[in-house]
Amino acid sequence: MNARILAGLIGSGIQASRTPALHEHEGDAHGMRYLYRLIDLDQLNLDSSALPDLLKAAEQMNFTGLNITYPCKQLILPLLDELSAEARAIGAVNTVTWQAGKRIGHNTDCLGFAEGLRRGLGDTARKRVVQMGAGGAGAAVAHALLGEGVEQLCIFDLDSNRAQSLADNLNQHFGAGRALAGTDLGSALAMADGLVNTTPVGMAKLPGTPVPATLLRPALWVAEIVYFPLQTELLRDARALGCRTLDGGHMAVFQAVKAFELFSGEVANAERMLEHFQRMNN
Repeated sequence: MNARILAGLIGSGIQASRTPALHEHEGDAHGMRYLYRLIDLDQLNLDSSALPDLLKAAEQMNFTGLNITYPCKQLILPLLDELSAEARAIGAVNTVTWQAGKRIGHNTDCLGFAEGLRRGLGDTARKRVVQMGAGGAGAAVAHALLGEGVEQLCIFDLDSNRAQSLADNLNQHFGAGRALAGTDLGSALAMADGLVNTTPVGMAKLPGTPVPATLLRPALWVAEIVYFPLQTELLRDARALGCRTLDGGHMAVFQAVKAFELFSGEVANAERMLEHFQRMNN
């Protein structure tokens, strides 16, 4: 067991992140000296072009590992030496570890979202689902959705080429016709069982909603990956209509469970981490 852990999170606008507290609290429970630091590009007046220097600095300061969030989950790929099978399939990384001097990229977002979906919306219909966003988090969530039995996923993104690229990737992994790039959001939602937002719209730094409330209806379930704030405008709109919902806290916790295990080599107590997250947000 590595009793001393130094970890961090690289991303933009992450001051409200619960991830440091989740990791450090679980580290305390294991009797570790566990430090987790925020490396906020906004606070440092940097952009994603600083990623190579930040990785090098983390290596020089003997970081055990890093988490990676918006907008760096795909931009970091060329800077890594190896990818886990899951990260390679998804094409996005949210966790980096060092092994024998090599930078190894992992993706814990996929299993994190899948676990939250099973717990929060496990009995819902999943014939057709609409997903907003085709970025790094979106790629992981899309893999999770199809892995959890969604028959057809319709993907919307401001960059239509990015949506098509993700759909092509998914069809290669899950079979032809399982995913498509959407063109008419209203029509797609009218036929959908569920809606998932994987864009940053709704975050404290990017307020708003990716879907007009007029396109929602009570029979639709709605899931979110944004968790600061936990109650996004999209979730407020959905709950006002009586939709079943899943907030972004579930993915935040369960991706952290796996990242903790990658950093520490110890088995995390998922229920303890979930309870701690819920206490922080009460």
